[in-house]
Amino acid sequence: MFCSISGTTPEDPVISSKTGHLYERSLITKALQETGECPVTKTPMTLEDLLPVKSSTTVKPRTTAAASIPGLLSIFHNEWDALMLETHELRVDLHGTRQELSHALYQHDAACRVISRLMKERDEAREALANARAAGPSAAPGKRAMSSDAMDVDGDAPGGDGKKQRSGVPPEAIDAMTAKSKELSKARKKREISPTLASAEDIGKMEVGAIAPCHATKAKGIRAVCVNPLNADEVATGGADGSLALFDAAKGKRGALMTGHKKAVTDVAYAGDAILTSSADKTVKIWRGGAEVAALAGVHEGEVVAVSAHPTNAYAVSIGGDGAWAFVDVGAAECLSVQRDADSEYTCGGFHPDGLILGTGAADSSVKIWDVKTSKVAAKVEGHVGAVSAMSFSENGYYLATCANDGVKLWDLRKLKNFKSVEAAGVRCVRFDHSGHYLAVGGADACVHNVKAEWEVVKRWEASKAPVNALEFAADAKALYAGCSDHNLRVIA
Repeated sequence: MFCSISGTTPEDPVISSKTGHLYERSLITKALQETGECPVTKTPMTLEDLLPVKSSTTVKPRTTAAASIPGLLSIFHNEWDALMLETHELRVDLHGTRQELSHALYQHDAACRVISRLMKERDEAREALANARAAGPSAAPGKRAMSSDAMDVDGDAPGGDGKKQRSGVPPEAIDAMTAKSKELSKARKKREISPTLASAEDIGKMEVGAIAPCHATKAKGIRAVCVNPLNADEVATGGADGSLALFDAAKGKRGALMTGHKKAVTDVAYAGDAILTSSADKTVKIWRGGAEVAALAGVHEGEVVAVSAHPTNAYAVSIGGDGAWAFVDVGAAECLSVQRDADSEYTCGGFHPDGLILGTGAADSSVKIWDVKTSKVAAKVEGHVGAVSAMSFSENGYYLATCANDGVKLWDLRKLKNFKSVEAAGVRCVRFDHSGHYLAVGGADACVHNVKAEWEVVKRWEASKAPVNALEFAADAKALYAGCSDHNLRVIA
């Protein structure tokens, strides 16, 4: 027997006394309530015309898969797999949520620190303004009517481009730098080569070991690498994602990750317990204890391409793509002097090991040597083709290595002469080790030259899949850290 409406065996069958058709009670009841007629013959009907039919209870057959024990096991197995997959996805989501929460809490803590510092500075500024207003009326009229010449001497005079030019390097800073230079020169004469310095044979045996992801995968590489002079196991890396990472060499993995820059970090330098970072967002930031403590903005009009700490660790310079370099007091987080060169567009730079001269590389392929004390150009050398992408002074202060599109050039600073050139395509970085015995060159590959053996290549490592953007030697040249364009820090040891 089949229902005249659904065509299936009814569970509660009824038959019409008028038409003789068999129906499912629930279906015919609904049809009669809506239309009042038989849905098959269109004959007028009522619920009283329906007579129940006595029959046995209908048992629906099982599906084929559930009709046997192996089929049931297969169903349970599929359900278990689906449950485990859903559990895994929930765990992944939980882990991601925890990371986002941790990052948000860190940003909140850093923001609270910055707000606290700004409120303190605001209160100090208000107090100073109130004191100045209170003292203003008591000033003598003659003192208030200063001449414009006197104002130019006592204050900051506008430069030719209408921008304020800060006065030169303060005398106390010059005295400190001069004393430090004498101290370093005296110590350099007595310095002995470390007995644990890696030999050329040791470097020849080094291979790429740990590959540590220090920045987000979406970042377009590591732009800067610097080893902490006070802790050889701490390596700071600056990423194209604007973050600063601290790699723990002893554990072989990244430690703290600090964010603050809006654009790529272009350079990293240690100044005692502080870390300095320069960025394409036109700022220089100072970090201590894993948090940002100060930021220098408004000094440069364009990308800040490099930052270099003075050997005293009390001062530093920031070098901008706008053709300006700024002399900075690290402790006070204050710019003391700005030297603008309208004819240049700087691409790199840094302090000489003695700290009294400064090197800058420019987009016009020139290299300038500055006397920091007078803020004037002491020498200028040319010879590259294309922008100078990086430079490095040797520890003894005699040599300067620069690189550009045409390769690497080595300069003797005593004669201001290019005494050797290494032709290579795609060179992005150069770095002397602390002893001055080795020079690392990075780009499409990474290699180390032996300074004491006619600059011959000791070892070369391929890096075609992830070109090298930055290099830094570990203590005694026991390892070489390579910051690559795939956000990974490679440890060659």
